[in-house]
Amino acid sequence: MPGHAADYQLRGGFPTPDTIERAYLDADLNRAVQAYRFFYPTVSGAAIVHGNLEIGVVDNRVFGILDGKPRHVGFTYNSDTPYAPIMLDLRDGPFVIELDPGPLIVVAIDVNQRWVADMGVPGPDAGKGGRHLLLPPEYGGDIPEGYHVWRPMTNRLIVGVRSLPVGGDLEAAFARIRAIKVHPLHPAADWREPSWPDLTARAQDTTPLKWEDNLGFWEVLHKVIDEEPAYPGYYGHYGELAALGIAKGRPFAPDARMRTVLEQAARIGHVQMCVQSFADRRPDRIVWPDRLWEWVGLRPENGDFDTPSYPDLDAREVWFYQAIGASPAMFRRAAGSGSVYWLGLRDGAGAYLDGAHRYRLRIPLPVPGTLFWSVTVYDAITRSQVSTDQDKAALRSLFELKDQDGAAMELFFGPAAPAGCEERWIKTIAQRGWFAYFRVYGPEPAAFDGSWKPGDFERLD
Repeated sequence: MPGHAADYQLRGGFPTPDTIERAYLDADLNRAVQAYRFFYPTVSGAAIVHGNLEIGVVDNRVFGILDGKPRHVGFTYNSDTPYAPIMLDLRDGPFVIELDPGPLIVVAIDVNQRWVADMGVPGPDAGKGGRHLLLPPEYGGDIPEGYHVWRPMTNRLIVGVRSLPVGGDLEAAFARIRAIKVHPLHPAADWREPSWPDLTARAQDTTPLKWEDNLGFWEVLHKVIDEEPAYPGYYGHYGELAALGIAKGRPFAPDARMRTVLEQAARIGHVQMCVQSFADRRPDRIVWPDRLWEWVGLRPENGDFDTPSYPDLDAREVWFYQAIGASPAMFRRAAGSGSVYWLGLRDGAGAYLDGAHRYRLRIPLPVPGTLFWSVTVYDAITRSQVSTDQDKAALRSLFELKDQDGAAMELFFGPAAPAGCEERWIKTIAQRGWFAYFRVYGPEPAAFDGSWKPGDFERLD
């Protein structure tokens, strides 16, 4: 652990041998912990790329469609809509994405998980169809007219497509995805249209769980930094990494001492981010003063956690420990065609939600959303949909909860279903904590002005 000032000694203005060793150890560890927290989104972004390539997605050529299930392990993925992963590598040149009119929600992020573009309903085409041009970093060629133009800062792009299943019609949602056209701005003679296989049956892991508390974190980070252009906004942070032996064009070869420092920093950084995310101390996290629900996304201004005078690194770290990607449309706190998310991780008495116990959640009706709403349960360890033999983790107004009569609805969570309430129950796992996201799509004013709010989770045993 880092030392205290009392551990340091200067004699005649010079450090003692013990002080030299201790001060360097503390400085390297402190530097590494801060670097871990700052670059966690980058390593998580690399995991998204890795997890998609593992199940058969091919850069620029093969994409795919998934009807989200618990077998698709990813930070706070949901099964509200089918989605499609599009992996692009702009080293092949500019790419075009063409959307037909319809309820598509498309967001592009770079491998650092910095926002690049919103397309479809939340984008400049507003769901009316449009052509979007994605340019490689430092592109200097001609830019034709008739496109919405986006300028990412990395060659690797992660484009997530979601297709709203209007009225619960999944087949129409799938067809809408397959109608998307993705192609180079200047196709080569051997260009072939990409394919969209159904990848739903395949298990997938797009998380950095296997790397996040060990040396693998730094190995993956080095690979990204070595392969991608440097982002000017991270210039100072690259200097911190260079002092740890991680720099573009330099092999990653830590000695035994530095390996120990980096492994310890990954363990410490991981726990610190867990504390920030699940024991947040910010007063602005609370949605309603008389409830324990918290905002998912602590900065509503934009998709990069920027304030007028500084980046809100604390909000950034809270988000990326739980979730992936970010865009202005995801964080808006205003009525309209976007969405709003709330986090529930404690019961009404303030205790963390425990998979061994039974809970009830009362939801006043109607929920203030023009499209639909859902409650999804996540495993606190994987931050992914809880995976049980029930094979579902969400209760959704388009599917399980279509019949919404009365003044309120009760949902249930726990190891066993209450009699007669099986369709309104999600199974949880003993000895594992869980949390929930309440999502409202097309939120109405009551979702923000306090005139409507869900209850807290009530423990029943």
